[in-house]
Amino acid sequence: MFLEEYDVIVVGAGHAGCEAAAASANLGCSTLLVTMSLQNIAQMSCNPAMGGIAKGQIVREIDALGGYSGIVSDKTAIQFKMLNKSKGPAMWSPRVQSDRMRFSEEWRLMLEGTPNLDFYQEMVSGMVIENNKVLGIKTSLGLTIRAKSVVLTNGTFLNGLIHIGDKQFGGGRAGESAAYGITEDLVKAGFESGRMKTGTPPRVDGRSLDYSKMNVEAGDINPSKFSYSDITKPLAHQRDCHMTYTSLLVHDILREGFERSPMFNGRIKSLGPRYCPSIEDKINRFADKDRHQLFVEPEGWNTCEVYVNGFSTSLPEDIQFKALRSVVGFEKVKFFRAGYAIEYDYFPPTQLKHTLETKLVEGLYFAGQINGTTGYEEAASQGLMAGINAALKVKEQEPLILKRDEAYIGVLIDDLITKGTEEPYRMFTSRAEFRTLLRQDNADFRLTPMSNKIGLASDARLKRMEHKLNESEKMVAFFRETSITPAEANPVLIAKETAEVNQTDKIFKILSRPQIELADVLKFNNVAEYVANSDVDQEILEQAEIQVKYSGYIDKERANAEKQTRLEDLKIPENFDYHQIKSMSIEAKQKLSKIRPVTISQASRISGVSPSDISVLLVFLGR
Repeated sequence: MFLEEYDVIVVGAGHAGCEAAAASANLGCSTLLVTMSLQNIAQMSCNPAMGGIAKGQIVREIDALGGYSGIVSDKTAIQFKMLNKSKGPAMWSPRVQSDRMRFSEEWRLMLEGTPNLDFYQEMVSGMVIENNKVLGIKTSLGLTIRAKSVVLTNGTFLNGLIHIGDKQFGGGRAGESAAYGITEDLVKAGFESGRMKTGTPPRVDGRSLDYSKMNVEAGDINPSKFSYSDITKPLAHQRDCHMTYTSLLVHDILREGFERSPMFNGRIKSLGPRYCPSIEDKINRFADKDRHQLFVEPEGWNTCEVYVNGFSTSLPEDIQFKALRSVVGFEKVKFFRAGYAIEYDYFPPTQLKHTLETKLVEGLYFAGQINGTTGYEEAASQGLMAGINAALKVKEQEPLILKRDEAYIGVLIDDLITKGTEEPYRMFTSRAEFRTLLRQDNADFRLTPMSNKIGLASDARLKRMEHKLNESEKMVAFFRETSITPAEANPVLIAKETAEVNQTDKIFKILSRPQIELADVLKFNNVAEYVANSDVDQEILEQAEIQVKYSGYIDKERANAEKQTRLEDLKIPENFDYHQIKSMSIEAKQKLSKIRPVTISQASRISGVSPSDISVLLVFLGR
């Protein structure tokens, strides 16, 4: 039934598990994906959407590295929006509303079409670990399946406990059982575990809603897409979302259920996502607000099921129903199912290396919510990196580790293993100190060459990226070298209410003005002629404009990144004894001994380690 031994076993088929399995198999490793339900591969357990602020950048990075999330999102999108368009390009974030059923189906079909990948449906009940090395997994039916590496992507299933009001029951997701045994085996092996909480809103019948009372939230007029490949195309037509609001009446009804809420009566002791709070948490924390937004999101092209974004709750179902019926447009709402909260086990990620391999057990990798993160995109990116590094380890090749100035994924992983997290970690643009470099538009420039080098991103991907890079650089050079006369420039400048020029000037300088857009300089004859005679598309035009507009900021951030890179190059010896440094603070010794940073740069980012501690360490190491 099974090969005698797999190169890589991936446990769990959520977003992390799917990316991990695809990456490992595409790198040529025999891979087994084990899940409790093959019908729920890549299930969107919460909102039916991919991307958003910072998250959209991550999906673009996954795609640039050769992962599948961007392609699947494009193929199953029902609406596309580029968020933060009023801000600079460094803040732009793509987001798609997805068809939940088609998303899961497309993922399964892509995985089934991936060579080297096998599937098995059963609960994994334990690990096979000997001499601090993983040897395989144990299943609930008593099977032992051996592997050289194992990637755990268990999501919310490890000892999962669902809460609805004063009711609670075991489960990893509504209608699915929890997973038992893995936590216990890992704790026996010496791992530290904890508990976290997340939640989800009710799903309702769209036929029972009055959309005429709500605000329409349409997609972009000229939608883009996630994937840099030419496999997918932008949406030709889209479905609208809608927005409505809670009210003081709704808040009063919700408060009626507080004493029966597991969040307030002490049954839930673990922390939930701070930046995606439940509706009861919102009205409690923001008592001065008389209303909160609710986004009414369709679950697909044809289904009438609707996701009520912003109404995540674990209140009793009767309170949920009564409160929602008091929301404008929801007066006759019918429930498909109630919202709920779920508690689950996680393992503090300071127990991991940058490769996502555990420090305690060789060959064992963690990815996704098991590391304390929240969100499909955060999970998928970790799964991709864990799958890549598990495969590279089996092949005895150097690991792929992304730095903080190379990818949001690098920021995410470095934050987790260096700082840890005591609440579900969500990515924000503000977490990245080099976000002008880490834009959604240039993820292919940053990452596709790395992925191609290890054999994941295809040669066709690399060739397409190189064409885009070369053409955009040629266009920027054209702007730097080509002049425009006052006679041709001033009519455009006057129309845009910016200062006229009184002598011939470079187009680069004109386009650098904040009031001027690429569309404006395309009116100049020499620019229009250049574009007409060049092999450029909209992607290349946008890239050239960004390079002009942000050249000063980009150069400054690149210089700062190079300074940090010098500290990244200063390695700390493995098993270094920090307690031998008498002039270092006790807290620094404790933190450094626990986290075991690999470089001086990583050590400097650990909470509780001061600049003076780093100076002492540098002196001790003879720098």
